[in-house]
Amino acid sequence: ETKEDAQELTNNDFTKPIAYITQTTLSVDDTAEIINCLIKKFPNIKAPIKEDICYATTNRQGAVKSLAKVCDCILVIGAENSSNSLRLVEVAVASGVKNSFLIPNESTLNDFLNTYDPIQFPNIGLTAGASAPETLVQVLIKKLKKNFKVNQINHEVIKENITFNLPKILR
Repeated sequence: ETKEDAQELTNNDFTKPIAYITQTTLSVDDTAEIINCLIKKFPNIKAPIKEDICYATTNRQGAVKSLAKVCDCILVIGAENSSNSLRLVEVAVASGVKNSFLIPNESTLNDFLNTYDPIQFPNIGLTAGASAPETLVQVLIKKLKKNFKVNQINHEVIKENITFNLPKILR
């Protein structure tokens, strides 16, 4: 689960060849540290045949790191039980934006807006977990525009061009 867990493993723990897989919504950076530690300890460890961290997770975490370079505050729209959304908040904080918040619902958004100080946080970054509906993003933007002067800039880091075909039975 952690780099420390990987460091505690010994060659005596395994009598057969070993391999690793990762959870699709882990922090990309944390996962890389753990994998590097495993490879150092076990040079013959087998990796997955292809990347097993979800492309959307990787792309969104990269986008948050990029936003962190230009924002004073980052809001992540997503459910409190969404590993993906929680990880985005963690990545924002780890990237230097200590004022990063999960916005799971309109009530939390209203609480944030009631305490928001545009002088303290003039540049807000906004992102959403993979499962967050686009309508919540639009509600937040609309409320910000209603209460504050907003200069909206779309910050696209990577163009996603992956499509998913319907199963044959549904075509």
